Amino acid sequence: MRVFLTVLDSFGIGELADAERFGDKGSNTLKACFKSGRLDIPNMTSLGLYNIDEIDFGKGCASPIGAYGRMLERSNGKDTTVGHWEIAGVISSEPLPTYPNGFPDEVVKEFEEKTGRRVLCNKPYSGTEVIKDYGEEHLKTGALIVYTSADSVFQIASHEEVVPTDELYKYCQIARQILVGKHGVGRVIARPFTGEDKNTFKRTANRRDFSLTPPKPTLLDYMKDSGIDVWGVGKISDIFGGRGLTKSFKTKSNADGINVTKRLIGEDFNGLCFVNLVDFDSVYGHRNNVLGYTEALNYFDKELGEILSKLRKDDLFIITADHGCDPSTPSTDHSRESVPLLIYGRGVKDINLGIKDSFSDLAKTIADLFGIENSLDGKSFKKDITL
Repeated sequence: MRVFLTVLDSFGIGELADAERFGDKGSNTLKACFKSGRLDIPNMTSLGLYNIDEIDFGKGCASPIGAYGRMLERSNGKDTTVGHWEIAGVISSEPLPTYPNGFPDEVVKEFEEKTGRRVLCNKPYSGTEVIKDYGEEHLKTGALIVYTSADSVFQIASHEEVVPTDELYKYCQIARQILVGKHGVGRVIARPFTGEDKNTFKRTANRRDFSLTPPKPTLLDYMKDSGIDVWGVGKISDIFGGRGLTKSFKTKSNADGINVTKRLIGEDFNGLCFVNLVDFDSVYGHRNNVLGYTEALNYFDKELGEILSKLRKDDLFIITADHGCDPSTPSTDHSRESVPLLIYGRGVKDINLGIKDSFSDLAKTIADLFGIENSLDGKSFKKDITL
C-alpha cells in the first residue's frame, strides 16, 4: 500500500474560531484566490473541494470522486512546524516562542561570539525587504542579517559570495544549538541571496530549515520503526529534523516537487510519500501575491490530473495544508485557518467527512490503514473512508 500525502503549504480555507486572537479574523486563502476571478481548479473541484462544509462560494461537484472534509488546528500556533507536526499526529498545546521585539542580547551575543560575525537588523522583517535594507551593509561588513517574523523563526540572510551556503548552514547549526529551552524557536532558517545592490538582490533556492525535533514520536517514527518506507519530498526532512524518514528528496520549487512526486509514483515502495509544496507560502502568500498564488493553484491542479491517472489501484492520494497565508490581507504572515482534506483512491468512499477536530486525525487514520499500534493524537476515520 502507498499513501501520497501532499501539503499545499499555507492553503487555508477559512478562519478558525480563535482567529481573532492571532490577528487573522476574516482570513480565507482559498476565497482570496477565488475572488481573483482567475482560479481554475477542475480536478480539486471534482475531489470535492467546494463541497466541503462551510465553503459558501464556488460551485460544488454533483458527484465528487473522493472523500472530502475540513480539518481544524488544535495546536497553539499557525506556523509550518506545529502544523506539520499536528498532521503527523502531535498536537502542540504550548506555543513556540516568538520575538516581536527581536532576540534578546543573551542570544545575539552568544551567536556573534560563536560565529565571529556581527549581527544586523534583529527584528521582525519581510524577507525580501530585509535584504534591500541591510544587504549593502552586509556586503561591506560581512555582518549577518538576522531577523524574525510573527512565527517562531530565527532567520539568517547572507550573500552567497560573502558567506558560502555551507558556511551559512554551519551558522544556522550554531544558532540551533543556542536556541533551545525557553528560546527553542520552531525553525532556524538559512536565507541566502545574490545580486549586486538593493535593486538586484534576490533570494536563492538554497534556503534550508533547521527545525526543533518533535517532542514525541510522530506518524513518521511509527512507520519507520515498523519497517515501512517513509519518503519525504521538499522540506519535510527539515521540518522533522531529519527524523522518521527512510529517504529524502530535496526540491527547489513547486514544479520540482510535483515532478519528483510524479517520478516516485512510478517507483516500487510500501508506505508513505510525504510531500511539501512550499512556493504557495514562501513565494506568493508571504508576498501578498493573489494572482501568483492563484496561478500556482491552477498549475498544481493541472498536474494533479496526470498524477491521479498514474496511481495504482491500492494507492491513496491526500491533499491538505498546514495553515493559511491569505495573500489578500494587509499582513504578510501566516493566517490561523482550517485546511482542506481531499482523499482519492479506488478503495475510498465518495463521502463528506465533515469537520475534523484536529489535523492529527489524519495521522491516526494513516497509521490505522497500515495496522500500526500507536499513541498518536487524534481519532482515526479509517472506517468512514474505506469501502
